[in-house]
Amino acid sequence: MGIYEELVWRGLIKDESSPEIKDLLNKGGVTFYIGTDPTGDSLHIGHFSSFLISKRLKDAGHNPILLVGGGTGLIGDPKPDAERPMITEEEVQHNFDCLKQQAEKVFGFEVVNNHDWLKDISYISWLRDVGKYFNIGYMLNKDIVRRRLDEGITYTEFSYMLLQAYDFMHLYEERGCTMQVAGQDQWGNITAGIELIRKKLGKEAYGFTMPLLTKSDGQKFGKTNGKAIWLDINKTSAYEMYQFFINSEDAKVIDYLKFLTFLPKEEIERLEISNNEHPELREAHKALAREVITFLHGEEAYASAVKIAETFFKGNLKDLTYEELKQGTADLERSKIEDGSGLIETLVKVGACKSNREARDLIKGSSISVNGEKVTDFNYVLNKENAFNKELTIIKKGKKFYYAVEF
Repeated sequence: MGIYEELVWRGLIKDESSPEIKDLLNKGGVTFYIGTDPTGDSLHIGHFSSFLISKRLKDAGHNPILLVGGGTGLIGDPKPDAERPMITEEEVQHNFDCLKQQAEKVFGFEVVNNHDWLKDISYISWLRDVGKYFNIGYMLNKDIVRRRLDEGITYTEFSYMLLQAYDFMHLYEERGCTMQVAGQDQWGNITAGIELIRKKLGKEAYGFTMPLLTKSDGQKFGKTNGKAIWLDINKTSAYEMYQFFINSEDAKVIDYLKFLTFLPKEEIERLEISNNEHPELREAHKALAREVITFLHGEEAYASAVKIAETFFKGNLKDLTYEELKQGTADLERSKIEDGSGLIETLVKVGACKSNREARDLIKGSSISVNGEKVTDFNYVLNKENAFNKELTIIKKGKKFYYAVEF
């Protein structure tokens, strides 16, 4: 199976600019680029899906270039439903530096910045050398523009298409880059670049898009939709990422395995059978978490994430380090209590119980644990000396409800 056939099997090709794409990909040796604007200081799991396709192509003998748009990031790619907020030049530069370092570390790609060639272009030259090749009707017909016409789209956002087209032509001329790869929402920008290269240079260029990584309701993974899953381990811990994948929808987990891992076809098909026949085992989900976390952060981070998950399930919290405890309780709301607070009043304060009477009943029924140990004493007192790192105390109600308190 060639790389093209593998990408098709994985569901990673949506739009193709030419029937030649298949032969070009299977032959190898194509210099291509994939881009992102530095709107944040870390890539997220949505980027990961896109950039993994670049690694697949690199492993198949192609030459990737990652463009982080320090220039286009100052403008902002039009969103489908609203104008994208502007960010300062200082923010863009900071984000570029962070993304460049992260991409080089995780993927090993060469990173370029379009600010280097966009910053010195004069407006008159731009209109003469680029603008003259674009028909307004052609631009208005692009999906992302057409969808914004009723709500309103600024001239700045409208011009973004030309900037991305120019990027493609610049890399074509300077680096021999003949193909652009992107998410499906960039199809209009890709074809604009292909048209500019054809009209101005008289050359052929190519492009294809991949479907966006989405949930069952069609919502894409990104920092604007719910809580982002960042590739920076300091923003999303390995444990948080583990929980995210373990709790993935059963109906989507096989798609995620195809999009986000290098597991071979035979193994993914085996996991699909397991997911259909024994979903309670969550074998596919565990494989997904293992593959992604190990790729991004290494085996040690993955092992720590599994340890935290299993420990919280079993309740033996003293087996964890303080740092592992903080990871495992990152999503828990912290309640502040005084040193020497009674357990009963604390259970009511943190919302574990509605009344003192309910708290007593739970304690009497051995349903309350403090820092991994069952408590049956109504007069039990919480204090710093018994807290983890003299700061954090974890209360567990029943089998799965946890509460974090700090002094």
